[in-house]
Amino acid sequence: MKKRIRTRLLITAGVAALAVFLFAGFPPSFAKMSEKIKLGLDLRGGTHLVLQVVTDDAIRSETDQAIERLREVLQSENIAFRQLTRAQNDQFTAVGVDPSKDADVRRMLSGGFTEWDLVSTAGEVPNTYTMRLKPATTQLYRTQAVDQAINTIRNRIDEFGVGEINIQKQGSTDEIVVQLPGVDDPARVKGIMQSTALLELKIVQAGPFASQDAAIQNYGGLVPANIEILPSVERDPGVPTTSTMYYAVDRVAAVTGRDLKGAFPSRDENGRPAVSFNLNADGAQRFGRTTEANIGRQLAIVLDGRIQSAPTINDRITDSGVITGGATGFVPQVAQDLALVLRSGALPASIQYLEEQVVGPSLGADSIRKGVIASIAALIAVVILVLFYYRFSGINATVAMALNLLILLGAMAYFGAALTLPGIAGVILTIGMGIDSNVLIFERIREEMRAGKTPISAVTTSFQRVFITLVDTHLAALISAIFLFLFGTGPVKGFAVTLIIGLIANMFTSVFVSRTLFELVLSRKGRSEALSI
Repeated sequence: MKKRIRTRLLITAGVAALAVFLFAGFPPSFAKMSEKIKLGLDLRGGTHLVLQVVTDDAIRSETDQAIERLREVLQSENIAFRQLTRAQNDQFTAVGVDPSKDADVRRMLSGGFTEWDLVSTAGEVPNTYTMRLKPATTQLYRTQAVDQAINTIRNRIDEFGVGEINIQKQGSTDEIVVQLPGVDDPARVKGIMQSTALLELKIVQAGPFASQDAAIQNYGGLVPANIEILPSVERDPGVPTTSTMYYAVDRVAAVTGRDLKGAFPSRDENGRPAVSFNLNADGAQRFGRTTEANIGRQLAIVLDGRIQSAPTINDRITDSGVITGGATGFVPQVAQDLALVLRSGALPASIQYLEEQVVGPSLGADSIRKGVIASIAALIAVVILVLFYYRFSGINATVAMALNLLILLGAMAYFGAALTLPGIAGVILTIGMGIDSNVLIFERIREEMRAGKTPISAVTTSFQRVFITLVDTHLAALISAIFLFLFGTGPVKGFAVTLIIGLIANMFTSVFVSRTLFELVLSRKGRSEALSI
């Protein structure tokens, strides 16, 4: 045996052994194979959710922040104004601005608010400036809100311990598909995903009040634009337990969840479950300045628009704090979930559930059984056909096809790709592609032998001339599969993954392995002996 053939056989055997080790372990076993080959939602069972991100929330938040920035600038420049209000989600107005400062105001708006357009300077009250967020910026914020929501949801589910998840955009830019294999009771996961978990620390201006109307009447029926009325989870001990207390707090938070460095379950001073948090450097500086300037006043700890507690500031606080669950404290599980969502970050906008499907494991098992039967049937049919048509050379094609499947399973196990029902279809297609490549090669060998060439010369010439054709066909299919993977949804991605791996493996088996087997057979024959093809 020539040294070249021996080397190629060793490479082939090494690739086969590595593939088997990757998907079946050592020694190989079906138990290890079931652990290493991950199954997708349609085969394993689980939950399929379609969510919609309410991107208007993100736009409103940007508008409110712009209002507060303008308020600070006007106050720092000693420019009088009546009020700043949000007219629409992407629009706000500055009403009753000092007319003698018109030039200064225009300069501030054009220089410090480049993402906004000054659309009007008229209104019912003189010197009213109307600002609208630029359309391109609005779309950018909406896109960023969806991307951030995807990252936040993925972080939360990862910490929750659900593996092999698939999260991606679907259809319109504000829809998200979430697939959770193995989760047949998604209630808790849904609660963790949907919780906005927006933490805000705000100075209390007045309260508590027994009702929202009482809080509003405290300001003569008109609440100032920089103050909002929020409910509290705590109950007033002097009134019935169904009564909710309300506080008047600053609209703009001194610190938000975006300033968090970490959050974890803990205990309050009475030993009840609570959540402790740490702030980053910038948040700690601002929190320190705010608490130092408001010693003796109450600080509202607001979570998703509800005040969890309102402790009194006794001293300057910098980098940490504790969220308590009111008079009775948190339930331990609630404290753990709250710490989880705070660590993973606040959602930039609320989400709504548009669709929910639960795939049972029995349906997945049935799909696996039918998919395996289809694959085996296709494999047997193809083997019988090539053995009948190409005689002894059909064994060559069968070995190459079997190695192709081994490489496919090994690569999927190595990269952690989930096998889906469309993925099984990709496996069956891989069988067909492998035989198709061998058909091109075998028919070329037949033509060369009919032209009078010896078997050795026919094999060498055929592989050289067919190689470009194989590269061309496989490259075209590979480009299509890549686009399917980039822009397809979960099931389409599963098909694309198996197709991409199968195409690459098929090039190796049809060009390298098949030629090696031919050369091995011919090395044992005489130069003039016929090739069984």
